[in-house]
Amino acid sequence: MEERLHKVLAAAGVASRREAEQLIAAGHVAVDGKTVTQMGVKVDPERQAITVDGRPVTLSHRRVYLLLNKPAGYVTTRADPHAARTVMDLVAELGVPVHPVGRLDRDTEGALILTNDGDLTQLLTHPRHAVPKIYQAHVQGVPGEKALERLRTGVRLEEGVTAPAQVRVLYTEAERSVLEITLREGRKRQVRRMLAAVGHPVTYLRRVAIGPVSVRKLPHGCWRHLSAKEVSALRRAAEGTAPGRAAAAVAPPTPAGKAAPRPASKPSHSSPPEAGGFPARTRGASEGAGTAGQPGGAPAKKQSPGGRPAAKTQRPRGGQQPPSLPEARGRQGTPPRSRGTLPVAQGRPPDSRAGRTAPPRKRRGQPDQTPAPNR
Repeated sequence: MEERLHKVLAAAGVASRREAEQLIAAGHVAVDGKTVTQMGVKVDPERQAITVDGRPVTLSHRRVYLLLNKPAGYVTTRADPHAARTVMDLVAELGVPVHPVGRLDRDTEGALILTNDGDLTQLLTHPRHAVPKIYQAHVQGVPGEKALERLRTGVRLEEGVTAPAQVRVLYTEAERSVLEITLREGRKRQVRRMLAAVGHPVTYLRRVAIGPVSVRKLPHGCWRHLSAKEVSALRRAAEGTAPGRAAAAVAPPTPAGKAAPRPASKPSHSSPPEAGGFPARTRGASEGAGTAGQPGGAPAKKQSPGGRPAAKTQRPRGGQQPPSLPEARGRQGTPPRSRGTLPVAQGRPPDSRAGRTAPPRKRRGQPDQTPAPNR
């Protein structure tokens, strides 16, 4: 099956796709003995002989994913005639050609992924996927709020303004500090240049995580295979389907020395909100209520067909009919009260307002003493 030459080189672990294009343009790649410098050439690795600087390229069908805790002093490249040591020296006993995903400076330590999967390399390194990378930086001095705000909103470098970063102060002393910085882009020596621009040069830099993969428990100079679950998590992080990624990108960073705001309490969903905007109060274990016959429980109340406690019926006074509910609650258009408000006297006649008294009740066997009306 034919495939583009730079993709075949990436799948064989020779280099990433971008580095493979540079190798082709520089004349290091040959197909069937002929040097290829043109982009977009398609080859069949099963039928054609592909070499890089005279060495044959074999396509491995077994995908390998490694996590290396890179120590300082190693250059992140497959081959460099000017470098005494490269990261490939640390995985020489693997026996399978792999290439590093992204770069770390010679003096920077920490997480570095190596693989022969060109598709995953493209996902993790392309700027549009914005995979987060977390760094711990030891800097000179104590950054103030103004310097931290510049890091969070963007620092102007020679090639332009950097993307917003998440910054957190982990530790401070009189003359040094430790910061945690999360970037979603990859520029050359970006962390060191950003911190130098705000007046706090880096004395030690370590990358502790790439997306969901961390090297916190991996010794310096050691590597391990990534699990299938970790590889899937890396793909989801690059494709934008990682849990909580959108919230992390939108939520503003918490300033140093200030506590994060407490999330608002969720309203009860046991019943819909009433007219006043507050959820209806329900009886539960917090009020010491229970069902009849259970320890600590109160006798069950009669329920209406709608599920609410049935209202008590009061007998009318003085032989008059009880008023309707809106009339008992006021004659000025007052809206009905919701549950939890003051109870309404439903059996009191409408003329029992302030300054008026209801007629006396008539007892059995007692003559009617109500004065006759004047005509």
